Amino acid sequence: MPRNDHNARHQRALTRRLRSYYRSAGWPCHDNLEIELLGAGLIERRPQPHGGEHIGLTAAGIDSLGAALVRNRGAKSAHEALVERVALELARAGRLVWRDLNLRARVGATWKPCRPDVYSIRNTSLAAGTRPVIHEIKVHRADLLSDLQRADKRAAYIALSSEFFYVMPRGLAQLHEIPEDSGVLWADTTDTCHDGHCLRLGRASPRRLLQPELSVWMALARRGADAVDAEPAQLRLGAGPA
Repeated sequence: MPRNDHNARHQRALTRRLRSYYRSAGWPCHDNLEIELLGAGLIERRPQPHGGEHIGLTAAGIDSLGAALVRNRGAKSAHEALVERVALELARAGRLVWRDLNLRARVGATWKPCRPDVYSIRNTSLAAGTRPVIHEIKVHRADLLSDLQRADKRAAYIALSSEFFYVMPRGLAQLHEIPEDSGVLWADTTDTCHDGHCLRLGRASPRRLLQPELSVWMALARRGADAVDAEPAQLRLGAGPA
């Protein structure tokens, strides 16, 4: 694993520990994470009136949590913006779209829960022509690598779709890092792109003959397709050179 990805995961572990101290009574854990946080001055030992001690956040620790909150909000905004962009282009292509839909997929002998970022079907009266497609959005490399290590999660997406794509900013990963069973869409974010995002096909997804099962139809019916403002536009999903 590249060192910068390891460092990012370690930093998230430290932030989670800080948050747990903040929310709880601050029982000491006496582990390496606690040693690091004490050494950095983000937490401190505080004696209790009847003996023992608990852990409390210092002013620097509170500031660190605040900075992490700002970063997380920025990451969420970037993710949501790209989800919205993909949903918009799918709707413009005449598809019915669902975002953040709770589904279950049969993977081998078990059922796996999954929640694709964007699920869509063709607007057709023929069940065989629905061609469900799943787009999974990634805006951070550590998140992408974590996802790629979970073969069961990807298998669930593939089991529910005739095509499956990862959508990510160009440069987040090399094409050879993405398994061949998945398509890739690059999202460029430059001033010359329509609505701020150009979506370019990096690699087509293998196509499978698949019709949604009854459980999927019920989930779609309970939610109803998302309302997406699909005004005409020149750009289409996956248009242009890779």
